[in-house]
Amino acid sequence: GTEFIDSYVFNRVEHIRFNSTVGRYVGYTEYGVKNAEAWNKGPQLGQEQGELERFCKHNAEIYYRAILDKT
Repeated sequence: GTEFIDSYVFNRVEHIRFNSTVGRYVGYTEYGVKNAEAWNKGPQLGQEQGELERFCKHNAEIYYRAILDKT
Protein backbone atom coordinates (compact mmCIF):
# COMPACT_ATOMS: atom_id res chain seq x y z
CA GLY A 1 0.00 0.00 0.00
CA THR A 2 0.83 3.66 -0.04
CA GLU A 3 2.20 5.47 3.01
CA PHE A 4 1.97 9.24 3.44
CA ILE A 5 4.43 10.93 5.82
CA ASP A 6 4.40 14.63 6.68
CA SER A 7 7.41 15.68 8.81
CA TYR A 8 7.76 18.89 10.78
CA VAL A 9 11.45 19.81 11.07
CA PHE A 10 12.98 22.79 12.87
CA ASN A 11 16.74 23.41 12.98
CA ARG A 12 17.30 20.06 11.23
CA VAL A 13 15.54 18.14 14.01
CA GLU A 14 12.33 16.26 13.26
CA HIS A 15 9.88 17.13 16.03
CA ILE A 16 6.59 15.72 14.73
CA ARG A 17 5.52 13.36 11.97
CA PHE A 18 2.11 12.48 10.60
CA ASN A 19 2.18 8.90 9.36
CA SER A 20 -0.82 7.62 7.43
CA THR A 21 -0.13 4.03 8.53
CA VAL A 22 -0.43 5.06 12.18
CA GLY A 23 -3.19 7.56 11.34
CA ARG A 24 -2.03 10.22 13.78
CA TYR A 25 0.81 12.55 14.72
CA VAL A 26 3.82 11.17 16.57
CA GLY A 27 6.27 13.37 18.49
CA TYR A 28 10.03 12.70 18.54
CA THR A 29 11.15 15.40 20.98
CA GLU A 30 9.68 16.73 24.22
CA TYR A 31 8.28 19.68 22.27
CA GLY A 32 7.05 17.37 19.51
CA VAL A 33 5.29 14.97 21.88
CA LYS A 34 3.34 17.82 23.51
CA ASN A 35 2.30 19.26 20.15
CA ALA A 36 1.47 15.86 18.67
CA GLU A 37 -0.94 15.20 21.56
CA ALA A 38 -2.66 18.54 20.96
CA TRP A 39 -2.75 18.11 17.17
CA ASN A 40 -4.26 14.62 17.47
CA LYS A 41 -7.18 16.15 19.43
CA GLY A 42 -7.59 19.24 17.25
CA PRO A 43 -8.57 20.12 13.68
CA GLN A 44 -5.06 19.44 12.36
CA LEU A 45 -5.63 15.68 12.29
CA GLY A 46 -8.71 16.01 10.08
CA GLN A 47 -6.87 18.40 7.78
CA GLU A 48 -3.97 15.97 7.42
CA GLN A 49 -6.35 13.10 6.65
CA GLY A 50 -8.05 15.33 4.07
CA GLU A 51 -4.69 15.94 2.39
CA LEU A 52 -4.13 12.20 2.30
CA GLU A 53 -7.49 11.63 0.57
CA ARG A 54 -7.23 14.59 -1.81
CA PHE A 55 -3.58 14.36 -2.86
CA CYS A 56 -2.15 10.90 -2.27
CA LYS A 57 -5.00 8.61 -3.21
CA HIS A 58 -5.84 10.68 -6.31
CA ASN A 59 -2.22 10.71 -7.54
CA ALA A 60 -1.62 7.06 -6.67
CA GLU A 61 -4.58 6.12 -8.85
CA ILE A 62 -3.16 8.10 -11.80
CA TYR A 63 0.30 6.61 -11.25
CA TYR A 64 -0.92 3.00 -11.12
CA ARG A 65 -3.17 3.53 -14.14
CA ALA A 66 -0.14 4.80 -16.11
CA ILE A 67 1.84 1.69 -15.11
CA LEU A 68 -1.00 -0.62 -16.11
CA ASP A 69 -1.32 1.14 -19.48
CA LYS A 70 2.36 0.35 -20.20
CA THR A 71 2.10 -3.35 -19.37
